Amino acid sequence: MKKTIIASMAVSALSLTTMSHAMTSLDDQALSEVDGQALLNLEYLQGSNQTDALGVSYNQSNIGFYKLGLNAEMELNANIKKLQLGCGGSNGAGKCDIDIDNLSLSGLPANSNYTSDERAATSAKITNPFIQFAIKNPTSAASREVLGFRVSAEKISGLMTLGTTNDVDAQGNGIPNGINSFSGYMKTKAASGIAVTAERTMSYSDVNQTINGIVQGRLFGSSSGTTCQSGFLDPCYDISYSSNDYNLTLSSTSAPFTIGSTIVSGTRMTDVTLKGSGTVGRIDFSGDLTATVLGFLNLDKTVTGSITGLKTDITVNQSLGLIHALYLNNPASLSLQSQSILWSGAAVGANKGWWLAMEDEVELGSLSPTTKVAITNEVLKQTIAGISKDLTDNPRNCGNLLTGCVGGSSLVVGNVPMNSTTLDFPLTNLTLQGQNFRPNCYGGVKFC
Repeated sequence: MKKTIIASMAVSALSLTTMSHAMTSLDDQALSEVDGQALLNLEYLQGSNQTDALGVSYNQSNIGFYKLGLNAEMELNANIKKLQLGCGGSNGAGKCDIDIDNLSLSGLPANSNYTSDERAATSAKITNPFIQFAIKNPTSAASREVLGFRVSAEKISGLMTLGTTNDVDAQGNGIPNGINSFSGYMKTKAASGIAVTAERTMSYSDVNQTINGIVQGRLFGSSSGTTCQSGFLDPCYDISYSSNDYNLTLSSTSAPFTIGSTIVSGTRMTDVTLKGSGTVGRIDFSGDLTATVLGFLNLDKTVTGSITGLKTDITVNQSLGLIHALYLNNPASLSLQSQSILWSGAAVGANKGWWLAMEDEVELGSLSPTTKVAITNEVLKQTIAGISKDLTDNPRNCGNLLTGCVGGSSLVVGNVPMNSTTLDFPLTNLTLQGQNFRPNCYGGVKFC
């Protein structure tokens, strides 16, 4: 019985073999009807005259672009202790096109409060990587010349970090580390944050350096002590005053702001300028003020009130060494060229030398500073004219002329609306909450 079964299986196997087909040659017509996908593909693109996103024109009609691509998804988790490209030579001693310390590339854990171990267990996803060459005079064997090459991918998704820390020094200033110099292109997404201003004092000496820091205003006083409704109507008296002797404490407040999408493009950059706008929350003030009335009479007052409605034009001058986390979900490339080249699919042309480009918008995360922001004297100077205008156009009632206006020790100013005032609010080297990150290492090691 066993021999019969074995014999039957053998016959079946032989019969299947005889039914198989050998490889058959196909003509061009038959090949055109076959669908398939190659692991590797080679493409050629003839250059043309183009203008990039910055308005720069490129005549590339004599350049051919050869691209060897891999149709696959690759995963990568990598740490690079020191990345230096294009150092010395025409750049000068010690100067590099790209100089980055402690660069890490990983996936982005789903948990926003991820640990270092969780990050180290992830990988960035690289979709369809390729290498591309730019060849000058591609049709002439005698004058053919390689102008550059780039290593790229249609998409890289993951977290790139630069440096090892997002800390501040003893004075509260950010500690730059990571990017020392950068040549390339990236466009940041619009981002927002909330700055918290530090409490400070405002005195005449603070704001009288380049402008007239005198505070001016008017008071309504009544001989009968009733509340005045308008000046020069008995029993109300209109009193004008001015002060160059005041010392007020300004409270801390929040200042929400938004930074627009920003193009960062250039060679051997060390910092970036971000522009935005925002509003300032209510600032309470209190302190001493000595005012002069009628040109000779001094009134000593303790004043209280608040300022509201301030708007801001914000300029953030940020060291690239304080940008530590780039959330990637875009095409990216690293190239080297002997002249400026507008690579296919690139938003802007790559300058001569090494060039790192991230084509789609990059997410920076929250721009909220991790420490309180100082209100500078320059910012205070912009508020004095508006304060004086409101105190003059809208006189405050001080009650009885003698016991309240002249003899009283306190003056309640109330709210000073500054809705028509926009402050030029410069910020420098902020340590940003959205740039916090965990190392790409197991066991709590800072860099591995």
